[in-house]
Amino acid sequence: MVINFNNFKDESLKQLINKVFSVALKKTATKNNISVNVTIVSQNEIRRLNNEYRNVDRVTDVLSFPMYEREELKSGEMLDENITSDIGDIVICRVRAKQQAREYGHSEQREFCFLALHGLLHLLGYDHIEKCDEEVMFPLQDEILKEADIKR
Repeated sequence: MVINFNNFKDESLKQLINKVFSVALKKTATKNNISVNVTIVSQNEIRRLNNEYRNVDRVTDVLSFPMYEREELKSGEMLDENITSDIGDIVICRVRAKQQAREYGHSEQREFCFLALHGLLHLLGYDHIEKCDEEVMFPLQDEILKEADIKR
C-alpha cells in the first residue's frame, strides 16, 4: 500500500496511520496494491469541499472521495494486480480533529488515526447511512484501532 501524505509534519503520526491502514487491509481482505492520498486541510478548505461536493455548507472532520464503488473493489475488476491503483482521497480538517480529541478526551494522534481509518473504510465501500451498515462499519473501526494498538 502506498499512502501519499499531504500537509503532515508529524512523522510518528504517519507511521501510526500506516499501521492502522495495514491492519484495515487485512481485516477487510483488501489487496495491498492500492494507493491512497491523505491530506490535512484548514476549516475553510474542508467547508468549501463539503459544500462543493455534498452541498453541505459547514465544517466537517473528514471527507472521502472514492474512485471506485465497493462492488468494483471487491470483484477486483478495477485493480490490476501488476500495478498500484489509486482508490481515492481522504481529507481531514486539522482544527476539527484537534477539537474532537479534546472533546472525546483522547490524544490528537488517536483522533487523526480514527479519522483517517474512517475515510479509508469509506474508500473501501463501507458506509454508515443505514443502521445495518453502521452496525458493520463502527465495530470494524473499533476492532482495527484495537488491533493496531491505538488507544483512547
